[in-house]
Amino acid sequence: MDEIEYAGFWIRVGAALIDTVLVMIVIVPILNAVYGPGYWMSEKLVHGGWDVLLNYIFPAVAVIVFWVYKSATPGKMVLKLKIVDARTGGKPTTGQFIGRYLGYYVSTVPLFLGLIWVGIDRRKQGWHDKLAGTVVIRDNRKEPVVFDQ
Repeated sequence: MDEIEYAGFWIRVGAALIDTVLVMIVIVPILNAVYGPGYWMSEKLVHGGWDVLLNYIFPAVAVIVFWVYKSATPGKMVLKLKIVDARTGGKPTTGQFIGRYLGYYVSTVPLFLGLIWVGIDRRKQGWHDKLAGTVVIRDNRKEPVVFDQ
């Protein structure tokens, strides 16, 4: 059996950048159409309902839906990465995926330390992964991942 290869910090940064560009391709034209070019120079924290919907709700729903159906976002799929249950190597539950998303807030608030943690952790887990019980692996194999119990 192939050795499991955990996805490290920089490849996950690459996946996040791909995902960010894809989300921006969708939301930037809509925000520009709704609020005008002044939106980008404004100091207001929230501009209205469309702002909240497009910047917070849409990305959260899109990411969780991709995780539930594909165990990866488009960026992770392009780079052949997959989110799996840290204990079993199987598909995480929807609850784990929702917890993982909420864990991003815990990971980013203290100076992004929870995300940087991926670079130093033995299993390349960020705090959001640890909280949700997930790991991100390179998905180059044809057979399912099996962790040693």
